[in-house]
Amino acid sequence: MPVHDVNVAVIYYSSTGTIAELARLLADSAEHAGADVRLRRAAELAPQAAIDSNPSWAANAAATADILEAAHDDVLWADAVLLGSPTRFGNVASQLKQFLDTLGGLWQQGRLADKVYSGFTASMTPHGGQESTLLAMYHTVHHFGGILIAPGYTDPAKFTDGNPYGTSHVGGPDTPVDAAARAAARVQAERVVRFTKAIKAGLAATS
Repeated sequence: MPVHDVNVAVIYYSSTGTIAELARLLADSAEHAGADVRLRRAAELAPQAAIDSNPSWAANAAATADILEAAHDDVLWADAVLLGSPTRFGNVASQLKQFLDTLGGLWQQGRLADKVYSGFTASMTPHGGQESTLLAMYHTVHHFGGILIAPGYTDPAKFTDGNPYGTSHVGGPDTPVDAAARAAARVQAERVVRFTKAIKAGLAATS
């Protein structure tokens, strides 16, 4: 198959910038692995006053203003979708969840099935709900009829970051994404692209 034979959409929500940085890392790694990539952000639901009250939140909003908001077409276009959200009480942030909830019509039509999905997250503390956030995110994938490709412990780098469910990082805007999370993002993106290519080719051969 040709080099750029799969489409990957990286769709995320980020308030203070950590998830935005992870999203860019995953998008870059997926592109280097041979995918066409769309980087998209979920629409902000918080009032402007709340954003302006937090300098890191306001700075990230300004820094990512040029990134297009996620649309249904981005999911339809994609062969694989990487979903990113910070933890919110151990759950998916409402901004990303709201976007996923709007996909109900496409789900009813069966247009979200047989795509590859995988997730990434971040929290302020080591036990801040990273695993439960990813697992909650994956509930939606199962309802879509999606094909979940988690990184697992399939690369030595995963024994350093320690999260088999997806890429994650501990820390806020004052804690830069570290080498372990960067390596995890590369491993996850490459694995998603590799299996998406294989699945797409296999489905084409049997159709």
